[in-house]
Amino acid sequence: MKKRIDCAELRLGMYVAELDRPWLETPFLFQGFEITSQTELEDLKRYCKYVYIETERTDPAALATLKKSALGPQSSGFGAVTDGVNPKELELEMLKQYRAPRHRSIYNDQTTVEAEVEAIKATHEQANVLIDSIMEDARIGKSINTASAKQLVGNMAQSVIRNPDALVCFSQLKHKDRYTAEHSLRVCILGLAFGRHLGLERDQLEILGLGALLHDIGKMKVPNSILNKPAELTLKEVQIMEQHVPEGVKLLQQTNIPAQALQVVSNHHEHYDGTGYINGLKGEMIGQFGLIGAIVDFYDAMTSDRAYRDALPSHTILKEIYKTRSKSFSPALVEQFIQCMGIYPIGSVVELNTGDVGVVININRIHRLKPKVALVLQPDNRPHRTRKTVDLVEDRTSTRSRYEIATVTEPRKYDINPVDHLPVPKVS
Repeated sequence: MKKRIDCAELRLGMYVAELDRPWLETPFLFQGFEITSQTELEDLKRYCKYVYIETERTDPAALATLKKSALGPQSSGFGAVTDGVNPKELELEMLKQYRAPRHRSIYNDQTTVEAEVEAIKATHEQANVLIDSIMEDARIGKSINTASAKQLVGNMAQSVIRNPDALVCFSQLKHKDRYTAEHSLRVCILGLAFGRHLGLERDQLEILGLGALLHDIGKMKVPNSILNKPAELTLKEVQIMEQHVPEGVKLLQQTNIPAQALQVVSNHHEHYDGTGYINGLKGEMIGQFGLIGAIVDFYDAMTSDRAYRDALPSHTILKEIYKTRSKSFSPALVEQFIQCMGIYPIGSVVELNTGDVGVVININRIHRLKPKVALVLQPDNRPHRTRKTVDLVEDRTSTRSRYEIATVTEPRKYDINPVDHLPVPKVS
């Protein structure tokens, strides 16, 4: 059984099962451990306001020291990390939010995803070159080329307004050795797509995109030995890493980027309940662009390979974001983000009711549970001989029944690289 307790009540011998924040934002090596030293106690108090202990694995003597008042109320909703959350119940709850009526967007798709991929291909290539240049300038202390960044973001904003799925497809192109630069570009793309869904006007989209593109520029002041460490960081290294936020703000305060763009840079690690860093801001104090930045930064970071861990499926991370809404993220924006990305985001590997396995390549913004899927494997797990895409709204099986998604699965289960099946140019 798990119990929520305030960190002030922690004792040696207690077994910590869950934190009030994602494990990856802390220096703890294991996701679940017994407190065996004063250092671990102090680290827990520094990073968390409360944790969940597993009573069966806790030293009875340590458990006996707890006052009844220290045992926090057990949440029955999905607004925080809760005891014994049933994954299926969580998924159903999230599905209700996805199916709920949404606000009417001011944008309609103007092009197909395939046409928009061709239209934006050169801009995406330019973006990769520019973000590398900006990061290098920040590293060596040169002034930041914000004029080129603004022009680039403006071009990407135009593409997202026409059809956001093209750039979202491009955001699936990932190289572990270029994480910081590519992550910045992907967060920009996700921020623009999310801003379009929220109905932000063109000028606001560009400001949001600029802040998202530059949100991690302060990491160029963090030693590479920490930035690319293939293991969990020590407490001291985490403290150094956290300084990328004020370092980024300092770099960009010397430019003329708008205050709202700077809000993404300064606040993308703040948590809705006030447990984030650097300033411990809470709720609406974080600002709309800061709250948006927190969601898209976390989503991309967790769905990307890192030096110390493999990427997690986007469907899994959407559930994690939903589970921790009101704690880490704005609950209203989380619900809108799920509607924006879809229960089955682009690049998701899915099993269909026919037994076929495929990759989601296009979101249907009207029939939101029926995307387009590129079929990869037949029911007997043999590859499809020719490329075949099914539209879950229009297409029918050989028996004239509807195609439906049965479940989302991990790409590694079938050894599928989703990028190979998206309508984007393949890069080495």
